[in-house]
Amino acid sequence: MAGRALATEVEAPATGRVYRKGVAQDKGKGVPVYVMMPLDSVAMNNTVNRKEMNKSLQQLKSAGVEGVMMDVWWGLVERDAPGTYNWGGYTELIEMAKSHGLKVQAVMSFHQCGGNVGDSITIPLPKWAVEEIDKDPDLAYTDQWGRRNYEYLSLGCDTLPVLKGRTPVQHYADFMSAFRDNFKHALGDTIVEIQVGMGPAGELRYPSYPEQNGTWKFPGIGAFQCYDKYLLGSLKAAAEASGKPRWGSTGPTDAGHYNNWPEDTRFFRREGGGWSSPYGEFFLSWYSQMLIDHGERILTSAKSIFENTGVKISVKIAGIHWHYGTRSHAPELTAGYYNTRLRDGYLPIAQMLARHNAIFNFTCIEMRDHEQPQDARCAPEKLVRQVALATLKAQVPLAGENALPRYDEYAYEQILRASSLNIDGNKDNRGMCAFTYLRMNPQLFQADNWGRFVAFVKKMKEGRGAH
Repeated sequence: MAGRALATEVEAPATGRVYRKGVAQDKGKGVPVYVMMPLDSVAMNNTVNRKEMNKSLQQLKSAGVEGVMMDVWWGLVERDAPGTYNWGGYTELIEMAKSHGLKVQAVMSFHQCGGNVGDSITIPLPKWAVEEIDKDPDLAYTDQWGRRNYEYLSLGCDTLPVLKGRTPVQHYADFMSAFRDNFKHALGDTIVEIQVGMGPAGELRYPSYPEQNGTWKFPGIGAFQCYDKYLLGSLKAAAEASGKPRWGSTGPTDAGHYNNWPEDTRFFRREGGGWSSPYGEFFLSWYSQMLIDHGERILTSAKSIFENTGVKISVKIAGIHWHYGTRSHAPELTAGYYNTRLRDGYLPIAQMLARHNAIFNFTCIEMRDHEQPQDARCAPEKLVRQVALATLKAQVPLAGENALPRYDEYAYEQILRASSLNIDGNKDNRGMCAFTYLRMNPQLFQADNWGRFVAFVKKMKEGRGAH
């Protein structure tokens, strides 16, 4: 990473220190590789294509893969009525994984599928939840132009009984409890990790760069998502509490549009941008803290639900690497990560995860700075390095994913390098606790691609970081 000398082996901490419930790597053990399942592994009618799936799982096992990651869709399982769960397809899928000796990372997917990179199918939120949003559109994230986003319920209503008399957080907890009760026989043995969905694409962030209907295109800065009445009410209260009531009437009005670049806007521009003004600091602190509080609330539930079941809990953070080389880091700010040239936005997130013994799961670790458009000041390697240092400081385990499908040697080398985490300050030579490969599909199983993938899995397991 960042052009530093790299270890060829992932070693256990020399101090014998264990990182949060023993997820640090043993000497020479390397990094276990999981493979993300297709989004539609369980079809809308709760069935699984047994023959195809068995064949694929068998191949993954033969490659030395540790296990699979699967989305457990809220909109599929609890589609028709609150508290009525249909686990049918998932029961079958988890049994199949078990029969092949594969572990499972289960994602509690409280978001809609459809509208993001690689979304090949559409699975909306549960029908009854969508009906409630239709009645009260402020349950949806909203931008300053009044555009509503149905990907995930606004965190502004987390603690309000807006869904059939219960709060969204209570519904998420009910869902996780039902999952635990239904699969208790497999927890800790086959199901080894629960990744808790926290926002769009399952990531702890605001839906600031929605691709649906061409609203946002890479590398636009995105837009703040705090204009539903619940979030505006919270902003107003925060402004009054800070003695600046006039700051609470609206979010920044000079932050441009989804597809602007930082310098196009007064708020994000380098010199004299509003982001570094007292108002900007107030607003960005509030906006990012609301996201951290949202994570805290859901993790508090998840931790108590899965306590003593033997599963680890993880949370996914988005790898927003475009315009990272600018002073304001605009796309990170609109997504809720208060990370600028002057402030580390990932340490507070890592510290929050550490409080709940959760794993920090980060994307974009296959990318190199020079592969990205240089004019957009993309810096995925520097971003991964910053996140690795934050997790090291907070003593929270780090896991990785690739952001886009890659089948080439060059991407695998970068993943090997990144997963060895040999960076400044990492005296313990701690490696990533796991890597999840995106994604299982027919292309992966093509002969050349498959050969490269099998070799990559072997190197990861052996802890051989790229030279």
